[in-house]
Amino acid sequence: MPSKPFEPDITQSLTISHEDWERTPPSVRAVLVRQQEIIAEFAKRIEELEARLGQNSQNSNRPPSSDPPPQRVKRKKSKGAGKPGAKKGHKGSQQSLLEPTRTVPVPPDRCACGCREFRDLKPFHTHQHIELPEIEMQITHFVLYEGECSSCGSPNKGEIPQGFQVGYGPRLTGFVGELSGGQRSSRRAVKDFCQSVLGVSISVGAIQRCVDRVSQAILPHYEAIAARARTSRVNHVDETPWYRHGVLAWLWVMVNGTVAFFSVKASRSKAAFEELIGHWAGILVSDGYGAYRKWVQMRQTCLAHLIRRAKGLSERADTVVAHFGERISTELDRLIHWAHAPPTKGEVATWYARMCHLINQHRGRKDEAGRFARHLDAEMGNLWVFLLEESVDPTNNRAERALRLAPNDAGELQ
Repeated sequence: MPSKPFEPDITQSLTISHEDWERTPPSVRAVLVRQQEIIAEFAKRIEELEARLGQNSQNSNRPPSSDPPPQRVKRKKSKGAGKPGAKKGHKGSQQSLLEPTRTVPVPPDRCACGCREFRDLKPFHTHQHIELPEIEMQITHFVLYEGECSSCGSPNKGEIPQGFQVGYGPRLTGFVGELSGGQRSSRRAVKDFCQSVLGVSISVGAIQRCVDRVSQAILPHYEAIAARARTSRVNHVDETPWYRHGVLAWLWVMVNGTVAFFSVKASRSKAAFEELIGHWAGILVSDGYGAYRKWVQMRQTCLAHLIRRAKGLSERADTVVAHFGERISTELDRLIHWAHAPPTKGEVATWYARMCHLINQHRGRKDEAGRFARHLDAEMGNLWVFLLEESVDPTNNRAERALRLAPNDAGELQ
């Protein structure tokens, strides 16, 4: 039986001689060939799964909060960083003096010689002592009376004065809203705090009603922030999973150098993105999510996302894929450095030629390197918008940092 073109490779992988292969029955050869193909497929699959297991915020698009404890990488200190605390020659820092509610003069008690009389006294230091006053809640009972009109005999009832219809005043309501929203405390934690610290027993339902009233009170300001964001020339946009009563939703943010506009949507979709931005049509800074890639205006794609993806490829067992990831990571690092050190036209042209060469070498591959090369090819025009337009960052870190301020643990909302 004549040998097929791939059979020499089969004999090498099986470590058998060509003569033994020739003496092997065709049916057995077919089984061996198929087994080698299956082994190759499984090896590739195992490599992909191992690469996925090894993903973290440093080599993929995953946020730092998703890193398991063993994979959390401590940020490397800069060369100039030293031990925490006071530094010799540095200006000291201390608590600033607040407006006092009481001032106590403290003269010397007694001299070492035994004298207790002093002349020319003058202050030389002010020691500040801060204390929380004993909390005494203001409890007002409005006792409503009813009676008959002395003129016509009609029954009449007293009514709750305007501004006191709800059971909790504006300061307490705002305080509960700050604990729940601003400080990310759960409803049950707020309930326990009010009971133990304020001496007020309040139900979870009443806490929610306080939060709802605060939300209504700040609604005009929220709408003003949205309007301000939608008039900015440049905006960073990002989204993250957000659980509402155990149901998955998405928290979106539209942020610039002035304001950050947050909005919770039911889905991660083009429709949700369009609802967030309204009629805004400025320069978008984002990651490579499909809804963003369809933006018809100028868009700066996040170079940090691409660098992390390239670093992930550089850790692959396949040397070709790893080398491609390493080269791309180097080129993108060079590009992002130009945000602080603008390049010459010659440097840009040389960099562009290197990137095109790398992409063309791998875009035809069917593995992760090929997919990444094709993605880079599609994003090429969005890589250096920050070099052409002022006030445009090369990364979407601004939006990512804004999202980290929001709780994304379902337990925090209970």
